[in-house]
Amino acid sequence: MRLLQAMAGAKHGGAEAFFERLAIAFTEAGVDQRLVIRPDTAREARLRQGGVTVETLPFGGFFDLSTGRGLARLAREADILLTWMNRATRFARPTARTRLVARLGGYYDPKYYRRCDYLVGNTEDICRWLRDQGFPADRVIYLPNFVEPQNAAPLPREALTDRAGPLLLMLGRLHTNKAFDVALEALPSIPDATLLIAGEGPEDATLKAQADRLGVADRVRFLGWRSDGPALLASVDALLVPSRHEPLGNVVLEGWAQRCPVIAAASAGPASLIVDKVSGRLVPVEDAGALAAAVRETLHSADAGRDLAAAGFESLQRNFSKAAVVARYRDFFDRIAPEGRG
Repeated sequence: MRLLQAMAGAKHGGAEAFFERLAIAFTEAGVDQRLVIRPDTAREARLRQGGVTVETLPFGGFFDLSTGRGLARLAREADILLTWMNRATRFARPTARTRLVARLGGYYDPKYYRRCDYLVGNTEDICRWLRDQGFPADRVIYLPNFVEPQNAAPLPREALTDRAGPLLLMLGRLHTNKAFDVALEALPSIPDATLLIAGEGPEDATLKAQADRLGVADRVRFLGWRSDGPALLASVDALLVPSRHEPLGNVVLEGWAQRCPVIAAASAGPASLIVDKVSGRLVPVEDAGALAAAVRETLHSADAGRDLAAAGFESLQRNFSKAAVVARYRDFFDRIAPEGRG
């Protein structure tokens, strides 16, 4: 079975990071694969370092004719073409000799996926939504993400804050969907805590102004985009995921991987992963008061945080390990690969 993967995503992002992890894991598992990506020197270097064969195409706008031709050329040598999200899928075409599979990590516009032979959703809810859009149930497949525990060492505290008290962390793109503003609203009710915000995005200036308005700017550190997420998670007392919309919540898995207590809003992804008061805490969406109360309860007892973190780590190992997820992908590929390819 020969696999071609196509990704035209952003420089940073959860899907992009998982694409890299999965591609390297496939190579480690002996999958015969080739990748085609939008030019990105850093991404190419990481993938090549992981032993992956990489080519680049522009994945441009309406007048980009070279990407479609290039992708078709590469696909002729593949049994399966796996595309990631809208842009890559838009340039892909199914053939009699190559199965076209799109992997979705969100509720994307169905118009881009009508040509696909199969659709992979990384949550059960995305798969349900795809079936509701009219896609045949036997062509919609649930394949989850994985995150590997790294046992990262904590960062020096003075590199994060000069204040005493608990450290809270949020990771992700600074976008309204992620509800960083709700966490800021909660902070005045979490005495002495410092909130670390690691990410970049369009809400940066708005969030900084909000922190000033609430009088908590001295307890908030905007770290920008960070590549040391595991070390940050190892350095804090809790991870906050108050997202308004979160199809999966890959960041929940990242928190579990570092044995960090996770406190999340009950949007679709976190609610499907976390058992409240067992493997994390769930609070209503957009409820700053409930978020603050859950944080206070978790911080009040060291045992409470440790128990949540331990149960989350156990769930990660049981359901979202690299070996388990790669095996599920390989079983799926073997089942759908066209016959008669030498």
